[in-house]
Amino acid sequence: MKYFILITLVMITACAPNAPEMQSLTVIVHDSFSVSETVAKQFEQANNAKLIFLKSGDAGTMLNKAILTKDAPLADVLYGVDNTFLSRALKADIFERASPAIPESIPSEFMTGAVPDAFPIDYADVCINYDKSYFSENHLTVPTSLEQLVDPSYNGLLVVEDPNTSSPGLAFMLATQVHFGEAWLEYWQSLLQNKVVIVDSWETAYYTNFSGSSGHGAQPMVVSYATSPAAEVIFADPPVDVAPTGSIIGPETCFRQIEYVGIIKGTHQRDLAEKFIKFLLTKPFQEDLPLQMFVFPVLPGADLPEAFVKYAERVEEPATLTPGEIMSNRDTWLEEWNQVMGR
Repeated sequence: MKYFILITLVMITACAPNAPEMQSLTVIVHDSFSVSETVAKQFEQANNAKLIFLKSGDAGTMLNKAILTKDAPLADVLYGVDNTFLSRALKADIFERASPAIPESIPSEFMTGAVPDAFPIDYADVCINYDKSYFSENHLTVPTSLEQLVDPSYNGLLVVEDPNTSSPGLAFMLATQVHFGEAWLEYWQSLLQNKVVIVDSWETAYYTNFSGSSGHGAQPMVVSYATSPAAEVIFADPPVDVAPTGSIIGPETCFRQIEYVGIIKGTHQRDLAEKFIKFLLTKPFQEDLPLQMFVFPVLPGADLPEAFVKYAERVEEPATLTPGEIMSNRDTWLEEWNQVMGR
């Protein structure tokens, strides 16, 4: 009898249809990308898929890698190109046009000039952050506008990122262009005379030059994000109740940076990639964003963590430009900036 049962089981196994093969989806991301393991597994389990995240430097470096390898793509999806660099991605024609089912409630300000090539996922405001202790100990007034930064009182106290290599640096440059219009290059000449410090990356600016993060840097002001003070509290060791840093958030002192995701041309996982974009705009992922990457979700109904609400500063009047405006002027503005700054 036992032999009959064994043979029957073998026959059933042999005749049963093969289980569907697990798919994989490779997503090229910047180094700041992060997602909770439990959230990523929701997508994987629902789609019998494995997500592979390929970290590739900051946003500019990541995009360069995607453009240089577009004839032999490294990934199926690109996540994290922002509106300052999106024009380069569109010009290089690295994205497939797509039509994933996405919520109609996403504000049009995030959609204009990107869809159907790329889709908005999150946003944050690039602002000047300052070290509260430095200003208090030196009895120095915190500037509230871009104009005040050229005052001799702030000589050598500001570090910014090179807009050629850094997306926050490019965002800050664009904020000055919006705010000052035709006089924006004169403004940079004044910053140069006031000994503004320029470094290649956000990491160097924030963790090496900025006194508010390392405690040893020479500059008490840095181009970073309005959400950075929240990160300083949440990751503080020992814990603190008050952010040691603040953001200058006056009208047009900050630039609204929007991050997008796009399907890379040449992918063999088109359907799975569209499902992934749809997933990125669901509540589980959108509500995971704030404490993973310290950005705001674009989905209006997504809840924000209490600590994020308490410590992340809201910018009411950011400087903005459409991806089309950036595409038309970016290279010219960078060339002009380089000439003025001697880069």
